[in-house]
Amino acid sequence: MHTTIGIIGAGPAGLLLARLLHRAGIDSVVLEARDRSYVEHRQRAGILEQTTVDALRAVGAGERMDREGLVHDGIELRFGGRAHRIGFPGPTGGRSVMLYAQTEVVKDLIALQLTEGGPLLFGAQVHSVAQADGARPTVRYTRESRESTLTCDYVVGCDGFHGVTRNAIPAAVLRTYERTYPYSWLGVLAEAPPVYEELIYAHSERGFALASMRSPSVSRLYLQVPNGTDPVDWSDARIWDELDARLAIGRAPGWKLARGPITTKAVLPMRSHVTEPMRHERVFLAGDAAHIVPPTGAKGLNLAVADVLVLGEAFTELHRTGSTALLDAYSDTGLERVWRAEHFSYFMTTTLHVDPDQSTFDTRLQLSQLARLAASPHAAAELAHNYVGAPIGRGLPRD
Repeated sequence: MHTTIGIIGAGPAGLLLARLLHRAGIDSVVLEARDRSYVEHRQRAGILEQTTVDALRAVGAGERMDREGLVHDGIELRFGGRAHRIGFPGPTGGRSVMLYAQTEVVKDLIALQLTEGGPLLFGAQVHSVAQADGARPTVRYTRESRESTLTCDYVVGCDGFHGVTRNAIPAAVLRTYERTYPYSWLGVLAEAPPVYEELIYAHSERGFALASMRSPSVSRLYLQVPNGTDPVDWSDARIWDELDARLAIGRAPGWKLARGPITTKAVLPMRSHVTEPMRHERVFLAGDAAHIVPPTGAKGLNLAVADVLVLGEAFTELHRTGSTALLDAYSDTGLERVWRAEHFSYFMTTTLHVDPDQSTFDTRLQLSQLARLAASPHAAAELAHNYVGAPIGRGLPRD
């Protein structure tokens, strides 16, 4: 089988790229190692930047999002005995974020692809991508116990951190940069109404906590825990008690979360990782295949979307005019944006979490930075701009 663009991975990046290419009249094939049910139910991000929301609407995947998603115009910071809200629309020219789970984004894009798009092959385990510098890169995969080959004009790896596409780039060309953080998140889904209509980020001496939601009746909550934590060691009662203790900052005495059954528990390690370059000859990397951010800044899904928006525009220009200018600029354009998001995610993570080895001096610096966000319109505006994300266009997005 041959196609113009071979896409490895049916996460949001791969599916959105396939949709963009379809609308531009460019054929593609999407290969996904897992089955459809697994892909549609793996829990991931839930905050969509304005640009991501606009992109989903533009490709016809916004109807259910607009009906069921929750618009957030700000976040609340809780620290040092106080609570402070940072609003988004004012400093960002009316931009906001949408809370709509990645699982739902994926379901919407899969439905569109299967109805209108090119081949989307679940259970296709990719083994290798070869001949990246040839005229037709080759993807070898197994599906239904049958080994097959897909040749492409170009290959886009949207297959995540553990995918195989990155191996197609020669080791002598690749550079990686990473940081591992000395703490993890214990994330839970609970059948309980959210405590607040927007996200709460809490800095406390006991560690970080985040209160989010999946719907008006389902809460998504996170606790900072030591690396290597086993979620089995955390009973439901212990989780609720710890969330109450960390999130009560700035609230009246006796304040507590609304409790309910906890349906999911998982521990998420925190790390930052960047692979350079994001393109080698006819192979491109997008999303987690190229970069990982800690989830504190809500950038992972949105960075992946930004990657494929730029790629979609570049492939469309190639299709219409024959020019490779945007494709040739893809890696440099993407990496400038990626490093900005990495820095913002690092800032949010190190400002709000308690390093197990940090001193009281370090803690006072964190509280000083949080107080500046609360007191300075300029500092708050910078956070708001980074959080909602900048528009994506030719070159690096600018506010």
